[in-house]
Amino acid sequence: MPTGVHIRDARQQLFDAAERVLLRDGPNGLTSRAVTTEADVAKGVLHRHFADFDDFLAELVRDRIARMRVQSADLLAAAGTRTVADNLADALADLFGSVAVSVVSLLIFRDELRARLRATSPTGLPLLTEAAAMLVAYLTAERELGRIDADADVDVLAPTLIGSGHLLFADRDSGRPEAADLRRYVTTVIGER
Repeated sequence: MPTGVHIRDARQQLFDAAERVLLRDGPNGLTSRAVTTEADVAKGVLHRHFADFDDFLAELVRDRIARMRVQSADLLAAAGTRTVADNLADALADLFGSVAVSVVSLLIFRDELRARLRATSPTGLPLLTEAAAMLVAYLTAERELGRIDADADVDVLAPTLIGSGHLLFADRDSGRPEAADLRRYVTTVIGER
């Protein structure tokens, strides 16, 4: 491990390493040692920037939530373009095709991590709560444009899409679902033909 070498943006380097570990080894493989080894830094680097490993994980989730704000703005800008199902399927693929599925597993099983994130996400499961809000905003815009039923309950549709998408992507061993399968789920949930 390098010592005495200045590391540019060590936090981001550690976050990127954690993502690679999560994608390769899943939540069970994510340890402070695995992260620092993957980042090729001394273990003390993590503890220099974060109070403990749960603090690191909380900041990793907050970083992913911040990234979702960009995705949310892009999805909202897509209202009125392409088909609603295509826009939603792409959004779900982006959301769950990343490290989000593994992060959700971490959040489910680490009570302390969820507790630390309550200031960021006071209700629900962090990251998925923000994803549902992203879909609600998009579906509301599409409803206002008349592209989905005027009576559509977007507050029910959004978490239904999140749950369906999560189930499709949760099996890490089978690989990503086919785009056609994801689109079929979306069209069934939103009632688009």
